[in-house]
Amino acid sequence: MLNVTKPNIGVLALQGDVVDHARALEAAGANVRKVRRASELDDVEALVLPGGESTAMSNLLLAFDLLEPIRKRLDDGMPAYGSCAGMIMLARRVVDGRDDQRSFGAIDMTVRRNAFGRQVDSFETDVELTGIEGGPYRTVFIRAPWVEEIGDDVEVIGRISQGPADGRIVAVRSGNHLATAFHPEVTTDARVHEYFVTMVRAAAGARG
Repeated sequence: MLNVTKPNIGVLALQGDVVDHARALEAAGANVRKVRRASELDDVEALVLPGGESTAMSNLLLAFDLLEPIRKRLDDGMPAYGSCAGMIMLARRVVDGRDDQRSFGAIDMTVRRNAFGRQVDSFETDVELTGIEGGPYRTVFIRAPWVEEIGDDVEVIGRISQGPADGRIVAVRSGNHLATAFHPEVTTDARVHEYFVTMVRAAAGARG
């Protein structure tokens, strides 16, 4: 039975910032399950794809036979949230990725990998996020992508509003799927994770 009050949310635990996402989800009111194999997907109502290295994540998903089981759950409407590399994994099209790199294609968007530059170009800035109250969100960008193109069913919920990347899309939502170019899990502000938990509860309620 689905736990609408405190949903079971998985964090893909093959590579990337798993621990901090788990901490943030727990603070936002979710039960957290680490997902490393296909059978563990049966225990979760939603999935977080953490930041990390998207090509390594793609290879590990294939090695652990997780790519197609997760893709099927996403196609069936399972809520998912991807941050940084997770955004790339959710994208339908990836620019500057490797030829053998795979993604789930769950969000109709074109994402440019490492769009903001290398590790030394990491930065913080305030971003207004549609649907998230409490004022601007202090965002952290680490070798981050940005979104270059979106489909008709994709809502832009955050853009850079200053500097040379002014206007670039860094947060989107498409139905039950959420993606950000930045890393909310490395901050103490749980509002993005709270927003996602609310999405998961709404999806569970809609399924009855």
